[in-house]
Amino acid sequence: MKAKKIEITVTEAEALLARVNESSLAQDDYELIKGLVDTVIILNEAVSNKSTSIKKLLQMVFGHKTEKNKNPPKKKKGNCNKKKKKGHGKNAAEDYTGAKRQQVLHDLLQHCGLCPDCDDGKLYRLSTPSLVVRIKGTSPFLGIIFELEQLRCNICGKVFTASLPPEAGTQKYDETASAMLALLRYGNGLPLNRIAKLQNGFGIPFAASTQWDVIEKFADRIHPVFTELIKQASQGDVIHNDDTTMKILELMIENQIIPKPSRTGIFTTNILSIIDGRKIALFFTGRKHAGENLAQVLEHRKSSLDEPIQMCDALSRNFSEDFKTILANCLAHGRRNFVRIVNDFPEQCQYVIDTLGEVYHNDAIASEKNMTPEQRLNFHQTNSGGMMEELHCWLKKQFDDNIVEPNSNLGQAIKYMIKHWERLTLFLRTEKAPLDNNICEQAIKMAILHRKNSLFYKTEHGAYIGDLFMTLIHTCNLSKINPFDYLTELHKNTSAIFKNPKLWMPWNYKENSNTPMAA
Repeated sequence: MKAKKIEITVTEAEALLARVNESSLAQDDYELIKGLVDTVIILNEAVSNKSTSIKKLLQMVFGHKTEKNKNPPKKKKGNCNKKKKKGHGKNAAEDYTGAKRQQVLHDLLQHCGLCPDCDDGKLYRLSTPSLVVRIKGTSPFLGIIFELEQLRCNICGKVFTASLPPEAGTQKYDETASAMLALLRYGNGLPLNRIAKLQNGFGIPFAASTQWDVIEKFADRIHPVFTELIKQASQGDVIHNDDTTMKILELMIENQIIPKPSRTGIFTTNILSIIDGRKIALFFTGRKHAGENLAQVLEHRKSSLDEPIQMCDALSRNFSEDFKTILANCLAHGRRNFVRIVNDFPEQCQYVIDTLGEVYHNDAIASEKNMTPEQRLNFHQTNSGGMMEELHCWLKKQFDDNIVEPNSNLGQAIKYMIKHWERLTLFLRTEKAPLDNNICEQAIKMAILHRKNSLFYKTEHGAYIGDLFMTLIHTCNLSKINPFDYLTELHKNTSAIFKNPKLWMPWNYKENSNTPMAA
């Protein structure tokens, strides 16, 4: 007899057992059928749990493909989604802001000359030239050899050597080389040995050990800026924090030498502070958790300021008893639990995903209309409050009416939402409260890229230098400032930085780079 596969829900199983119980079957037969039904339910849950665990493992190894809603709800009229203009997808000439500009005059005609077609008119130069882009390849580090003429006296034998031109500078590796090296290493995750191999291929050797010496000296010249960014970040209105695992060989060796160490974990923490719309990204690597690092940053906070809003996920290591904040949890984390199991519980999960989608849609409208914090709060209370209250009632009903098994994957996702509901919905009660921690998770990918490509830091000192440059580079990116130009300018103005680092932030350094102090 060929076995036939059927799917049975908990509700259907209970109804079946009720019918069997009302029939004239013997008690032993009823117990046997009940055991079979319970076994089927347990096996279904086990398969579902295993499937979800495998999905989590695949996401850890290969990353998330997407968390977008495959069946998005239809948007209401007046939504913020504008139709995307059709285009060829290429970059316009104006997008090449770092390109060198070269003026090309007409080879036959000139300004104010006669028109070759009508013979009577005069030619006048248009204010907008025709633009053509050409991309050329080169190595990240160019080498210039200055051949200094040498003259020797045929009588006394003394040799006279030509002086270096001013553009040669005084150092073999100038400020642009230091800035480019820091950007490749800590902004783009290229290990030093890969950079060395690339340079060898171009015939301009740059050994990995030499690269490290250049980076270390550069960090010594600009570290007051890192300290100042920490102080300014501590004054933020909204502070995001998260961490990820990291490896430092020096600490890993300590873990093996010290018997029963009190703490063995090593982490990189990202703290992203928003103050008056300006964003500062800080990185800290070591044994401390995200909450401990945040407590250390908030030691610099002015006592006159109100408690900041802290956005993070619900892990206990994101908090600390050493500081007080208005705590918000990430709504995207709660949503993600339903996205993972949407194939197993499509109807229930889709309801949660669609509801949260409407909330995010409302937040996008508030952002598009540049609402003030007070207007945004009122808008969410009016348009999102009712939906979230209905969702909360629906979540509790699943357990109150025994519709969902609490230990199932769906039950676990619902329990997470109910347990952290107050923190997940802070945006309905507090101005400036964000919906999620996505901006911090995006920032910490810089550290994850380093871990993926370089695997580890050798020492805590090396980790500190990595944190310094990641902080400067990512804060530049958030401020839409060219990090290469910024790092180059810092290298040129070391003495001014030590005198007053406040004047050398990514958003104000251009105003001070040409002052007498910077000269």
